[in-house]
Amino acid sequence: MTSIHEKVAVIGAGSWGTALALLLAGKGHHVFLWSHRREHRQAMTRERENSKYLNGYPFPENITIADDTAMVADTPLVVMAVPSHGFREVFSDLSPHLAPGSHIISAAKEIENSTLLTMTGVMNQVLDTAGISGTVHPGVLAGPSFAREVVAGVPTAVTVAFKNKNAAIWVQDRLYTDCFRVYAATDVIGQEIAGALKNIIAIAAGIADGLGFGANTRAALITRGLAEIVRLGVKMGANPLTFSGLAGMGDLLLTCTGDLSRNRNVGLELGRGRKIKEILADMDMVAEGVRTTRSAHDLAAGSGVEMPIIEQVFQVIYHDKPCGDAVRELLTREQKIEIDLSLP
Repeated sequence: MTSIHEKVAVIGAGSWGTALALLLAGKGHHVFLWSHRREHRQAMTRERENSKYLNGYPFPENITIADDTAMVADTPLVVMAVPSHGFREVFSDLSPHLAPGSHIISAAKEIENSTLLTMTGVMNQVLDTAGISGTVHPGVLAGPSFAREVVAGVPTAVTVAFKNKNAAIWVQDRLYTDCFRVYAATDVIGQEIAGALKNIIAIAAGIADGLGFGANTRAALITRGLAEIVRLGVKMGANPLTFSGLAGMGDLLLTCTGDLSRNRNVGLELGRGRKIKEILADMDMVAEGVRTTRSAHDLAAGSGVEMPIIEQVFQVIYHDKPCGDAVRELLTREQKIEIDLSLP
């Protein structure tokens, strides 16, 4: 593949947005990085690094700290690395400036609480309201990828998904590096459901670890958690094969076992007896699974999909259920057949 240098906008300067900005700048793209807080933009401009969220990685000359989102007007590639609670507002502000034909990647692995829409669903709704649906290409970036490992050059593989295969390949060509392998896909909803719900299962795995359980328990949670994710994803129109790929099993394994996983660490603290408000108050960065737990609970209830692990995580986080009680309830559920292959 040939090297392609273009203008890129990264909206959101948390650890993941900053990592992607550094990755893209390393490929020779001219990257405009925007943070919603003016003092954060000023600090990054002054220090030439993101000392708050990804310290130790100086910005090269081809990263510019942008003062507003209007710089997307002539940008063919926009990366939305904004948490779900601010995603709609930020995307609504920048959408009138989007260049026709531009490609917009959601790098947020969440589901909006109020609408139960994935982030591409939010983008499509905003674009429809603005009367510009069909003029740009919304898609998603998913897969096992801790920000610090990406910027350190640790070999990583991810997937970009767009409904249009050519759009996915276009973005693939602009993201890949020798250490950052990018696959193209077209199952957008599958990638998003997998990316969002794995964070909840990681909280469950952390709770089990915090309670002092072993590898047996963690493996069971990962496996049965994947079954829950697949059930909901298929109900929402996803291809079941997606969940055996990077956005599914790949990201689930990473987030449930990696020491850099914020969601697993939230679970660890819950398992050790701390309360969720106290845990979140001590965190500088977002643990996406906390908010998404409510969305997943509501999606499951509305669609009739059985999701017992996610239900128990919801009860622990939002109703202060003791973690030990949640585990006992899971273990004493009615016995099941794991995979029923009998014909009707």
